Amino acid sequence: MGFKFAQRLVLLLTTAASLVEVSLANMTPGNTHSGAPQKFIVGDSQNWKFGVNYTDWSLKNAPFYLNDTLVFKYDPPSNTTYPHSVSLLPNLRSFLNCDLRKAKMIANQTQGAGNGFNFVLKKKKPYYFVCAERDGFHCKVGLMKFTVSPLHRQQRRY
Repeated sequence: MGFKFAQRLVLLLTTAASLVEVSLANMTPGNTHSGAPQKFIVGDSQNWKFGVNYTDWSLKNAPFYLNDTLVFKYDPPSNTTYPHSVSLLPNLRSFLNCDLRKAKMIANQTQGAGNGFNFVLKKKKPYYFVCAERDGFHCKVGLMKFTVSPLHRQQRRY
């Protein structure tokens, strides 16, 4: 029980730290972020797989902006790999608990093959991404979850 609480506390603190980091990045003088939307491969060279800490990955790549694209790459199911998928959770509570009851699958087990599944951040809201495979085991134990809150790009003023 204590370990589970500590794990949730660390995740909550990490999520809070990422929100602070994003806010500070937006307040930095001269930080206009007026460039074109970017593409991010989730997990970089490790892609979307069991055991990678995606909260750390999202913190390293923050901030994210509207119209940036997240690319989820993962192997299709086979005899040597566990299947993965991508789902969105509706709120922080379900994210922290890996509660999949209201999860919305956005990419099935085969959509991550090849060039991967592209997800464009279209709304200024928190997105809670998880792998819902094995009844949430990948989310709970495999660290296959992260959150992003895209920001508006600021326009340059001359």
